[in-house]
Order: sequence, then C-alpha cells, then structure tokens
Amino acid sequence: MSNSSYGSKDIVVLEGLDAVRLRPGMYIGTTGAKGFHHLLWEIVDNSIDEISNGYGDTITITLNTDGSATVSDNGRGIPVDIHPTLKKSGVEVVFTQLHAGGKFNNKNYSYSGGLHGVGASVTNALSEWLKVEVDRDGRKYYMEFSSPEVDGKIKSGIPKQPLKDIGATAKQGTTVTFLPDKRMFGDITFSFDVINRRVRELAFLNKGLKIELYDKRTNKDVKYHYEGGIKDFILYIDEGKTKLFSTPIYFSAESDILKLEVAVEYTDSYTENTFSYVNNIPTTEGGTHETGFKTAWTKVFNDYARTSGFLKDKDQNFIGEDFREGMSCVLAIKMRSVEFEGQTKTKLGNPEAKTEVERLTTIELSKILQNKDFEKMAQVVLEKAKGAAKTREAARRAKEISRATKNADNFNLVGKLAACTSRKGEKSELFIVEGDSAGGSAKQGRDRMFQAILPLKGKPLNAEKKRIDQVLANEEIRTIISALETGIGDDYDADSLRYHKVIILSDADQDGAHIRAILLTFFFRYMRQLITDGHVFIGLPPLYKVYKKNYEEYVYSDYELPEAIKRAGKGYQIQRYKGLGEMNPEQLWETTMDPQKRTLVEVTIDDAAEAEKMVTTWMGDNIDARKAYIALHANFNREDKFGEQFN
Repeated sequence: MSNSSYGSKDIVVLEGLDAVRLRPGMYIGTTGAKGFHHLLWEIVDNSIDEISNGYGDTITITLNTDGSATVSDNGRGIPVDIHPTLKKSGVEVVFTQLHAGGKFNNKNYSYSGGLHGVGASVTNALSEWLKVEVDRDGRKYYMEFSSPEVDGKIKSGIPKQPLKDIGATAKQGTTVTFLPDKRMFGDITFSFDVINRRVRELAFLNKGLKIELYDKRTNKDVKYHYEGGIKDFILYIDEGKTKLFSTPIYFSAESDILKLEVAVEYTDSYTENTFSYVNNIPTTEGGTHETGFKTAWTKVFNDYARTSGFLKDKDQNFIGEDFREGMSCVLAIKMRSVEFEGQTKTKLGNPEAKTEVERLTTIELSKILQNKDFEKMAQVVLEKAKGAAKTREAARRAKEISRATKNADNFNLVGKLAACTSRKGEKSELFIVEGDSAGGSAKQGRDRMFQAILPLKGKPLNAEKKRIDQVLANEEIRTIISALETGIGDDYDADSLRYHKVIILSDADQDGAHIRAILLTFFFRYMRQLITDGHVFIGLPPLYKVYKKNYEEYVYSDYELPEAIKRAGKGYQIQRYKGLGEMNPEQLWETTMDPQKRTLVEVTIDDAAEAEKMVTTWMGDNIDARKAYIALHANFNREDKFGEQFN
C-alpha cells in the first residue's frame, strides 16, 4: 500500500560524508577485509600519483600497534591555502568533500589512479579518527578529524579544528594516519602479507620508486626498489619457470594520449598470463588496452613470419592464442581521462586506448624484430606458435565435444554425477567429492533439490604445464567439464554454467590437500573465470567430534578443540575424523553440507601475479623453487602439544 502522506519532508538529505557510512559498498566494495584494506590503498594511491607525476620518490607505510596505519610520502604536500569557493583549506576539502581533488583536470596530474575524487574523504568517513601532517613551503601543518556519535548518530569525518601551522620544517610531503572504525568493520586488523604483496607490485610498476613497509606489531619490515621496473617484475613472476630466451622482450613508448610499457617472456608452459595495469591499478578484467596490445602482437608476428619465410604462401596465419601460448606479459599504461568500469577499476573502457596501444606496440615491436640481435628470439616465438597451432588443431575436436555437454552421456556422467532436481544454475550446487565412499555418503545425505554430487575415483591430472589436448584426455577432468557445461579455455561460456556453487570437498589430510591443489590449478589455468566470478568454494569438514551421553559437538580446527572439551565437561570422548568416508550421511549433511550450518571458504584471486607465482611454485616441476619456499615459510620448530589438551 502506498503512503499517501509522502512528500518532500520525507526526502532525506545526507550531509557531508554521511552517505559513505550509509552505503559503504558503493565506495569500497565491501565492509569485509578487502574493503578494510581499501581504505589504506586510497591513501597510498594518492602518494603513488604524486610520485608517478615526478614529485618525490619514497613512500613509507607503517602499521601501528593501536591498529592504525600511517602513510607518508615526500611529494609536494596537499595544498594548504584557502579554497576560493568553499572557503576552507585544501586539506579540509580533500578529506571532507566527496568528488573533490586535483585530478579532474590535467594541470596537476598527468596520470592518476584516483579519478573519482572520493579516496581520501572515504577513508576519513570510515575511520574512527584521521590525522594529517603536511610539510610544504618550509612550514608544517596539522589537522585532525573524527567520527563521533551525536544524538545516537555517527557524524563522519568531522574536523576537530581548522588546519594549524605548527612550525618550520625542512621536509616536503604528506603524512596521513588513520584508525578504521570498528563500528563499521568489526575487529579487523591489517594483514602484513596482503599489504606486502601490493607494495611490492607498486614498486615493480614504478621504476626507481622506494617503498618501505614497517609493522610495529611484529617488528617486521621490508623495503622495495626496482631499477628495472616491469622487467624485474616479469622475472619475479616467472621465477621457477623454464624460460625460452635469456632476457625479456621490453619496450616503452609515449604519445599525447598515453604512456606504454611492455615486458614479455616466453616459457615452456602452455597457458597465457597477461597482467595489465592502468595508472598502477590492476585491470584484472582486461579492457581496451589489452585488446589493442594483443591485436598488434598477432599482426606484427604474422607479418614477420611471412617476410622471413617461416610461413609460406599456402600456409594460414597463426591466430592470437598461438602466439600467446607460454607468454607471460606485464602491460602497463598511464593515461589521462581514464574511464574505468565502476569504482572498483578492474576493466578499462577507453576506446582510444585500444587504438593507441595497438599503434605504439606495432611500431616498437616491429623495430625489435628488424634488429638482427633479436632474430633468434623471434624464431623461438614462431616455433612456439607453430607447436601451439598443431595442439590447437588436435584439441579442436575434444573442445567441441566438451562444449556439447547437454548430453551427459558424452563423458559417461551416468553413474558418476548425481544431478540435482533444480535446473536453475544460480540455486544449484555441485560438490566435487574425494572418493567413492565419501561420495556415497554425500549422495545419501544431500538435498536432492539443489545439491549435485560428483565423486572422483582418483586424483585428476595436474594441469600445470599440460596442453589443452592432454587435459581433455583425462577422464576425471572431462567429467568435471561436462558437469559444469561451460567448456574451457577460450571457449569458456559463463552463461552456460550449470552450478553456481562449485564446492571442493576433500579429506583434511595430505592427500585431500593435494586433490584440492590439483583441482584449483585446473580451474586457475583453464577455467579462471569460474574463480573470478566467485563460483569456487572449499568445503570444511570437521576434524573432531567431542561427545558423551546426551552431548556432542563438532570441531573444525585444533584451535577450537580446547574450548569444546571444556564445554563437554567430564566424561567426554573424542573422535578424530581421518576422512569424509568415516561420516555417515546424516553427519556429513549436518556438518558439511547443510547451508544453515556448514562453513565454506570462497576461493578468490586478489593478486593475479602473486597467484601465478604460487601455482608455478607448488604445482610446477621446479623442485628447488618449492624447497626454497618451504624453507622460507614453514615452521619446523612447532611443538606437538595435542596430548596436553586432554590432561
């Protein structure tokens, strides 16, 4: 029923930064851990923009013991003079006004990641307090903001006092310290590892930039400085892989529209890995710049193959994916008036970027191929493409079969897949279960309306460094592809996905972890969009059951076990589950499959370059790289105190 008294008095006008707190997802995506760290990146991006435009060379990030974070740079410093229209200092405008900043024209920033003018103000709005120090023109200035609760409502990012001149200084730059508001995020702490990965990436992308990260909570610190820039980056990504030539292909070019940098290596792998960036921001969904680069790369190499005689008149041209087999590429552009698709900035939309990147790549790559010193390298690329073309033809029939998944008999799904009743993909789940025993329990315990079960009889093929025709020859992999109905590789069709939750359910032991790794490697290499679209999950079965007469409790980690024992009291017993097959159907449903009680971990790719390096390290054939990683990260001095919990 409509409200007949609805009038202008019912229209709510949000003042200042209140809109950010009311709808935080519009500005930082989520109030979870990713959104929490987004506050830090908004401040860091401002410092990066200063340095990218030639002002300063050092950024220092400090994680403080009180949960706050400090970002300091030696750039020009935020303007401190009075804004002519708003009659407030530049510092106050930047931190209290949405869509206010110096990046809407090209006078102060030729290239910028922050184009919406909301970064610093959003961080302020979602912080309990924020402090700013500006060193500029020989003077130090200070301003502080807070978000107090007034009459039961939180007022976001209110200045505690006007900007103060607090004395002389020989420094130059801006320092921002802020404490994310627990009332918005809960008790979340900054992750050193997450920040460290992004900081290293920024150092690679900005040749000569010095970034220092200090964690006062644990006394950790790291410093990054790469004079080779993205050339060093591609070497880092491909560490542990077998390279096909000694040094990366590298070129850079600049025009009135954009600045382009490209570094490319070829390895003996069979998949392509392109990592693109626009103004230091990862464009994980690609965009027009990637399209322009790939178009030019294919055309120039095909032309070279013709002129060098590698391709004869009767031969067909290679296609783009032939030239990109085994390619690792870092593509970084900086441009004005960037049009990202949404505030999350994961895909570039500027049509002029395609044209310009294609033009510049054509010019620079053609120069390289005309150089006799690169003749051997060019032949390696052409031979790789020739092999890829043969593999593509060999896989064509298998890929056509994999797309014809409407008939489940194609891959002998009858007797393997226990399908669900619902045909609505968004409401359906597929459990990929380790072993026939656990698969039998899962089939009996499931809700047949929306849960399908696919047991694996053995370990699937490790898809790392396997050609697509080899992958499609593996029966277990074919069964998974057929069940999902999407096809794989370049033929992946997200709209055809049969199950929108794909849940890997394996034992909590070494073999179970290996099966999870194998499946995730396959999805990462040949169905990556399944992960990036948020469809892949890990099911967490319990490790223990603590029980006695009229009492039982399932425990999912060693950490939780002591408290569970206390709750059980005297006379308790413990059952340690070694595998899913030890559970009867009712137990498996109650602990692991019931949507109301289960725990699922979503698989995400927050850092594509780092994920690439990890998959290569763990699933590739470089044993030394794997040993080095284990030696660096494993703790061999942990004591086994399991028995003490029962005393």
